[in-house]
Amino acid sequence: MTGSINQDTKTSFFKLFKQALRGDIKDFTTGSIDRAIFLLAVPMVLEMVLESLFALVDIYFVNKVSSDAAATVGLTESSLTILYSIAWGLAMGATALIARRAGEKDFKTASSVAVQVIMIATAFSILISIFGILFPKEILRFMGADANVVNEHYGFTQLMLGSNIVIMLLFVNNGIFRGSGDASVAMKALIFSNIINIILDPLLIMGYGPFPKMGLMGAAVSTTIGRGCGVIFQFYHLFAGKDLVKLSIKQFKADLVLIKNLLNTSSGAMFQFLIGSCSWIFLAKLVAESGMEATSGYFTAIRICMFTILPAWGIANAAATLTGQNLGAGHPERAERSVWRSAFLALCFFALVALVFFFFGETFMRFFTSNELAVAEGTRCLHILAIGYMFLLTAWCLPRHSMGQGTARHQPI
Repeated sequence: MTGSINQDTKTSFFKLFKQALRGDIKDFTTGSIDRAIFLLAVPMVLEMVLESLFALVDIYFVNKVSSDAAATVGLTESSLTILYSIAWGLAMGATALIARRAGEKDFKTASSVAVQVIMIATAFSILISIFGILFPKEILRFMGADANVVNEHYGFTQLMLGSNIVIMLLFVNNGIFRGSGDASVAMKALIFSNIINIILDPLLIMGYGPFPKMGLMGAAVSTTIGRGCGVIFQFYHLFAGKDLVKLSIKQFKADLVLIKNLLNTSSGAMFQFLIGSCSWIFLAKLVAESGMEATSGYFTAIRICMFTILPAWGIANAAATLTGQNLGAGHPERAERSVWRSAFLALCFFALVALVFFFFGETFMRFFTSNELAVAEGTRCLHILAIGYMFLLTAWCLPRHSMGQGTARHQPI
């Protein structure tokens, strides 16, 4: 009897898991909250795992080039945190507003919000591209890179900043899908882009077969191509008319009221992330003073850390979608319960990861690099981060709950 019950439970779990991957359900304003969290969190967590996989794959192969190359990746990534802050803030604003409209079953306005956030993201990315293309050496010098790194590897920084639109749109478009409750498309976009990146990374960095050995530039090219393909996949679904949010070319006209509402909703998150980005940039400058080997170890550890933080962000994103949809449907109590359940799951996840990093930090570092100084500095970094992991709960979950609530404080759109 017990065996039959266990078998039924396993069968039910796998059916629910497959349903989450397919993304069949987009309305989460009724039914079990735990079930809704599971259906949303599974594709969102997988999405974030795949996003962080970009960083891990790149740093694994770049570490085989040189410590200078790995340090360049870390310093460039630090300068890109300003871009990520804008992209994350806009994506959160899009998720909140679209989820609210989806909860009200106002899909036309939800589509209009999607168009405006894409236009805003494109405008920001053009400004950053111009700056990155014209001043890559100055950016690396400001970040603390030595003369050898600046002269040999500035092309990587130039390409990554110059092609930042694929990063911006990848984040923002996935925010649109999450808001409409279609997290599975966001996940599939990153599966597609990651497959391309994983294939191209070793081919272009190491020069296998007929491919040229591009070294560090190979990482930039493969990442840009991979993310670009992911963006094309996203736009196919947004324009194909198969989802709740449907776009058309004629919609791409500036709507000042919607733009103002989006910026008002996103500004708090953007400002929060920009503060963190500025502190991160100056921290990277200080780390660079310890030498490029130690710097490469530090940034390798940070990328390992991001591999675990981003999945927890997936759980938090599930809370944002549930909050927005349920507020839009007039169920504030259900919205609040959704957030607390999501926060509890994130707390359990952070506790487990902290223990793993504390006891196995050195093992992880040795997988990515054989440089002893890099291993030592990276292991120390992981140990310290493990201690602070529990405090990340309020930084990652609660702001997204506030984003969902914040949509109620602005004028209807």
